[in-house]
Amino acid sequence: MPTAKDVVKFLKGKGFIEKRQRGSHVVLQNLKTGYRTVVPMHPGDLPKGLFLKILKDAGFNREDFLKK
Repeated sequence: MPTAKDVVKFLKGKGFIEKRQRGSHVVLQNLKTGYRTVVPMHPGDLPKGLFLKILKDAGFNREDFLKK
């Protein structure tokens, strides 16, 4: 599984911007599509379920992430 930094890098590359951060949680939003998601910036890999939920909230799936 990828780390939080990997996911944030992927989302920023797809047009997401950091709207705000509260503690260790970064809120990312794509102003063009309106999608919004929250990524917890904890060390280590993201749990599989959380990783897939973040991608779903952002309008992507696992294959989109793997293609980068």
